Amino acid sequence: MGYYDDNNMRTNRQSKRGMTWFLPSTFGAVVGASVMLVVGPFVTNIEQPSSNEAAVTTTANEDATASNVSYNVSSDITSAVEKAQDAVVSITSYQGGFSLEDPGNQSDQAASSGSGVIYKQENGKAYVVTNNHVVEGASSVEVTLSNEKKTEAQVLGTDPLMDLAVLEIDDENVEKVVEFGSSDQLKTGEPAIAVGNPLGFLEGSVTQGIISNPNRSIPVDLDQNGQPDYEADVIQTDASINPGNSGGALINIKGQLIGINSSKIAEASVEGIGFAIPIDDAQPIIKQLEETGEVKRPVMGVTPASLAEVPTQYWTGTLNLPKDVEAGVVLMGISPNSPASDAGLEERDVIVKLDDNEVNTSAELRKYLYSSKQVGDEMKVSFYRDGKLQTVTMTLANQNGI
Repeated sequence: MGYYDDNNMRTNRQSKRGMTWFLPSTFGAVVGASVMLVVGPFVTNIEQPSSNEAAVTTTANEDATASNVSYNVSSDITSAVEKAQDAVVSITSYQGGFSLEDPGNQSDQAASSGSGVIYKQENGKAYVVTNNHVVEGASSVEVTLSNEKKTEAQVLGTDPLMDLAVLEIDDENVEKVVEFGSSDQLKTGEPAIAVGNPLGFLEGSVTQGIISNPNRSIPVDLDQNGQPDYEADVIQTDASINPGNSGGALINIKGQLIGINSSKIAEASVEGIGFAIPIDDAQPIIKQLEETGEVKRPVMGVTPASLAEVPTQYWTGTLNLPKDVEAGVVLMGISPNSPASDAGLEERDVIVKLDDNEVNTSAELRKYLYSSKQVGDEMKVSFYRDGKLQTVTMTLANQNGI
């Protein structure tokens, strides 16, 4: 199985590249690479290239604000959709020679479609959040509003790591802005509603399900080498998420935005496993992309590899690790003039703790950096060198890499 790309063509995962042990290598391209989720070989992004309603009424109880609230799901879903649906837009990304100003003069064009959510409106402009993979590589982007009005969009910034992008459009025809909810307060089993643009032409489609797990962690392979580089926190839902829903809204029973739909497991025997980026995680990223066009993250200046990726004969040989050390992060390279080099770290050092937190893999190392530290923070690093456990303190910097 494989992935949907921007043209909805299923491609095979790149074969795992061999690793030359203990040679310095650069890592700057990793953060800039496309985010690919790697739950088995089946997780796919969900952008798309260019009846009778059952009468069911149930009641769900939720204690979201320290008080019991009763929902009539059938009628409340209708109200929730009415509140949020007009804030969900269709996004078409064009590549090659396509021009929105001169659509008759087109050469070598390719288009893909996804969804987005209008989250802000001010000073004659409106701002749309979507997935990075919906607009990645686009030469121009067009947004279609719920009233079928079309407008050109400017990509203000993208973040491949979180798979988020922010667009700016003219607000002349904008009718609705979504209300933010809280993903931190979600409970397993409460209603979830997905709104988006499946298949590239079914604008404003709505599917309903539940929150299957509000705090799922799944591995992310940034450089597509078959090894996870990051552990992404996502919302798992069984609300149907189809190609073209990428970047669309996952809302709660109050019509509030709780997640940005991003991916699904695409395997014939699997049903109802979709993922959304939690809105509480997304909001600070959205703010940075809107204001500066980029995301600042703390970095160490190292090229990391999980100890499990290193052949075991090197553990007690080249690395000279004690026999009871079975997990950690091997430093394959140190960037000059980086926090790591300034702190005295060297290639072949094996990191086992950041501050007082054990790190067993390179994905855990990055997650701790990105979720717990900020640029300019100090951080203790515990590592093994020549069989001895040592600790240094570094001040984290902001770079395009780890």
